[in-house]
Amino acid sequence: MKSMASMKATIMSHIDREPNIEVNLVNSFTYNGEGGNPAGVVLNADRFSSEQKQKIAKAAGFPETAFVSSSEVADYKLEFFTPNKQIAHCGHATIAAFSYLNQKGEISKKFAVKETIDGNRDIILEDGYAYMEQIPQFYKDLDEGDVEIVMKSLSLTKDDLKEGYDPKVSNTGVSFLIVPLKDNAALSRIDADFKSINEISEKYDLIGFYAFTTDPVDKAHNVTTRMFAPRYGIPEESATGMAAGTLSAYLFDHMYFKCDKIIIEQGFFMDKPSKSEIIVNLTHEDDKLVKLMAGGIANVDNSVFVNIG
Repeated sequence: MKSMASMKATIMSHIDREPNIEVNLVNSFTYNGEGGNPAGVVLNADRFSSEQKQKIAKAAGFPETAFVSSSEVADYKLEFFTPNKQIAHCGHATIAAFSYLNQKGEISKKFAVKETIDGNRDIILEDGYAYMEQIPQFYKDLDEGDVEIVMKSLSLTKDDLKEGYDPKVSNTGVSFLIVPLKDNAALSRIDADFKSINEISEKYDLIGFYAFTTDPVDKAHNVTTRMFAPRYGIPEESATGMAAGTLSAYLFDHMYFKCDKIIIEQGFFMDKPSKSEIIVNLTHEDDKLVKLMAGGIANVDNSVFVNIG
């Protein structure tokens, strides 16, 4: 009789020949019912190996794909893959997955929990919105000389920085380089050098660069942003939930946004705009930030079918 491990390996090997693996398309962080950022959602992902999940994510071609599996310690286990590598956390794919499960009737309670490769995180489902937990962890300054390299990689200069502020690494689960710019003219003028951005991202173990200004296009928002992550195969992304959390922590701790909510717009300045809105709720005690919940609305679109054989 075959062992359970060998039977599972046999089943997984056959999946490579499965002609139609369904990847559900969900647009997260939509703005006024449109735009947002597309994510793939694959249900019943226990049957796939990590190698097969990577192949599926590459074939689907979305910025990130969430693979939803059963969990013994949470409501669901989520794993995230970009087209070229796995990532520990992904905001818009988390919102996509739980919004999809909620709209399918697979989960209906307000408070849920997701299992990730580095621990559990809280989820809130309320009034059509989905929110995910992020935990402030650390900041890091750049080495001497790297600020100039960063600005050059964006086709900008240090004069384009907001006065009194330099780029800084912020981490609420994963790391982004926060780049505070003085105005939207600088934000719109960015012409990314992906090779240079990738080199800095490798050096500091970043997901990518998150540039912003405090002069949003929609004045109901607090900031407007752009995100570049060539290290993960993403030239520019229209909505990034994890980056929104890292930026909100930075704003609270370094720009004195001592508030309970920050609303972020993204995707407005892309070559092909896909306007997005991310809401970040902040929990703080005695002026110390202890938790963030980043979320928004997601619209379920059509499915795509991929073959990884």
